[in-house]
Amino acid sequence: MTRKPATRLYVEEDLTAGGVVGLSPEHAHFLRSVLRLEPGRTVALFNGRDGEWLALIDGIGKGWASLSLEEQTRPQAAGPDVWLYFAPIKRARLDFLVQKATELGAARIQPVVTQRTIVERIKADRLRSNVMEAAEQSERLDLPEIGEAGKLDRVLSDHPEHRPMLVCAEAGEALPMADAVQALPADRGCTILIGPEGGFTPDELRFLANHPAVRFVGLGPRILRAETAALSALSLWQALAGDGAHRPPHRADA
Repeated sequence: MTRKPATRLYVEEDLTAGGVVGLSPEHAHFLRSVLRLEPGRTVALFNGRDGEWLALIDGIGKGWASLSLEEQTRPQAAGPDVWLYFAPIKRARLDFLVQKATELGAARIQPVVTQRTIVERIKADRLRSNVMEAAEQSERLDLPEIGEAGKLDRVLSDHPEHRPMLVCAEAGEALPMADAVQALPADRGCTILIGPEGGFTPDELRFLANHPAVRFVGLGPRILRAETAALSALSLWQALAGDGAHRPPHRADA
């Protein structure tokens, strides 16, 4: 029976049978000083390419740890094909949004600068750190791609015309989100776009309406904060068209 790992870690190294992985100083510190693990304990490793592996701690010290790969516990599998585009918000709420979007299975996270966007500077390394921690905790096998922040017109020009984009509009004519998701082609992914606090400007709404991929959707009669709208939309998509019906496997006892 596979032993329950003490924790899960994302690594960049290839994971293959019989391989040995050296951890980063940050991960080694976490195992040694926070979890207080010793040689002989096991952790789970994943890299977004080779599935999940059970690894045995061979040695550990200040700023270093060496682990040997014992067995693959889960093969790599494709996640749901849903992208989240959103206007950046303030730091703590942005951290929360990115973490939860990762937990909910977003395959791509793309900041979009609009006319009413208040926060324009985004630290990519901070986003990646949040994404990594959320992926480790939620037991997903990959990390979402993080797009470079760009203005709305540029981001829309780069967006595939054949890929449906559901734009969550605060008011005006729009399909209920659930109806729009159920009407999507089964063989295509989906992009969800969340506007800034204060909503899109009239010019932006006209610009969006002219894009062939755009479909305006609504999330109900209340005005939602940006992070609430994003997570509500992702949850609806996952329940109706994603992997919301799947269940994680049981872990063996330690």
